[in-house]
This record gives sequence, C-alpha cells and structure tokens, in this order.
Amino acid sequence: MGAPSTAPGALEQVRTFLNTWRIPNDTRQVQDQLPELVADHRAWAADLPDVPPPTDLGELLDLRTALRAALGETHPSGLDDWLVRHPVVARVGDAEPPVVHRPVCPDTTGELLALVVDAIQQRRWARLKACPDCQWVFYDHSRNASRTWCGMYAESAHGRACGSIAKVRAYRARKAQGNTA
Repeated sequence: MGAPSTAPGALEQVRTFLNTWRIPNDTRQVQDQLPELVADHRAWAADLPDVPPPTDLGELLDLRTALRAALGETHPSGLDDWLVRHPVVARVGDAEPPVVHRPVCPDTTGELLALVVDAIQQRRWARLKACPDCQWVFYDHSRNASRTWCGMYAESAHGRACGSIAKVRAYRARKAQGNTA
C-alpha cells in the first residue's frame, strides 16, 4: 500500500482546496469543482470547515492557480503579492505550534493564506506537491521528501497509479529502443 496523501493538521484544508481542480482517472478531462463548491455553502462548510464561505469566485480561482504554481517550493516568493493584498499576522498561543498566523481581514482568501504561511513556517509547504501526471495534490510523507507521484498503486476506486503507469511507460520506451535495462 502506498503512502497516505493527506496533509497534517489544517494544511489538509489547503490540499482539499487545491484538489477542487483535477483530472479524473476515467475521463482524463480537466474538472473544476470550485464554482459548484462556492455556490453551495453547506458543501463548502463540509469540505473546508475552518475557512469562511467565499464571496469572490474569480479571486479564489486566481489564488488556487498561484498556490498550485508555488507547490513544492521552500520559499514561494510568488505569493508575496497575495500577502500584500491579504496580510496575515502572527499570534502566539499555548497550543502546538506556539505561533499561528491569522489574516488581518478574516475572509476566505486571508484564511487560506494564513494556513499556507503556517505551513511555510513549519517547513511543511514544500512537501505539498502535485502529481506530474494527474495533477492531484498530495502531501509527501517520505523521509527524504522525494515522492513524485500521487501513488504507485490505485488505493481506491478513484485512485490512480501514476507512479506505476510512468514506470511501465519508461520501461516500454527503453524496450522499444532495444535497451532492456
């Protein structure tokens, strides 16, 4: 069985948000679930319970694109403009981690950015990655942060074995060139 894809703590909500854009295994056609999620506040609350319901779909679409572009980066400087428009402040508390970030204006974008800043500060953001094949966002739990694909095995009916598929594809290409190694 492959490694789990869920992110630790509140970062899982960011991963859920990012996975509103996906390429389903059966159709291989891009599917954007964000407009439906924004329109249905109950579904939003079920999927993202700690993030207030959104009011601006366009801004969320742009934020999702910016966050996806910053996946896997240790220092995602591409988010600077977002943090200027939606600043977050550090709060010290008794819980773990002792410092958390809160948006100055607690709207949807600000809350999501605060979760991202927390993940960057905790050195977890760089472990959030997108599969190069299906673009599914997963959290890399591997010891050396070297996981590439969403999974090596289809762990569920909706799972895709992108790692296995890529390895078989590479093997067949080598075999077609006469190299069986």
